[in-house]
Amino acid sequence: MAKNVALILAAGSGTRMQGSTADKILAPIAGEPVVCYSVRAFISSGVCDQITIVYKDSQQRKNLEAAIAAIDFDYTWVQGGKERQDSVFNALLSQPDDCEYIFIHDCARPLISTKAIQDLYTSVKMHSASVLARPVSDTIKRVTSTKLDTPNELEDLDRSRLWAMETPQAFSYTKICEAYEQVIADKVSVTDDCAAASYVNIKCCIVTSDEPNPKITTASDLDYITWLVEQR
Repeated sequence: MAKNVALILAAGSGTRMQGSTADKILAPIAGEPVVCYSVRAFISSGVCDQITIVYKDSQQRKNLEAAIAAIDFDYTWVQGGKERQDSVFNALLSQPDDCEYIFIHDCARPLISTKAIQDLYTSVKMHSASVLARPVSDTIKRVTSTKLDTPNELEDLDRSRLWAMETPQAFSYTKICEAYEQVIADKVSVTDDCAAASYVNIKCCIVTSDEPNPKITTASDLDYITWLVEQR
């Protein structure tokens, strides 16, 4: 029987936390480590048979194992690489031959909802590549120069066609493997998985993100996400 796998990325460096916490993936939010929120969401969704956690080093793996020890499920572990795309590729190569769909999720987005995961699953079964995203509400302008201390020409962009990418992003396992094989072979830099898919002309279906799903990037994000959890 084919398997669906949730691939949870926990190996990021967290440099923009500026030392405010030793590991943002293990930081407590309302008394529970960040990693537990994503793990529980995928388990509750009922769409995944296995969770693969990508870790930074042996010490972090021990810490992560301790954090999720009380949450019983089928876990596998893969050590990450130098960049995000290397970590994803390592994890893809470790999957069983009968893997059908894979959900790639940044563990630094702990508020991912069960419903969003289920909506992605419905979409990916129809389209083979689906991404969670949010319509951009701000006015976005493109600068013609990176020298921001001098007057710059600001180019208006059509906001109705702009979407902020989130995770999870879900794919046919076979197709996303082919995409990352090409990305790695060509030494192309991508910052998310739909960029890897686009590189080999795989079109992605957008699933609208209706609930808050912010990413922990700076120390203030932890306070904001804690507040959001307390409002539930």
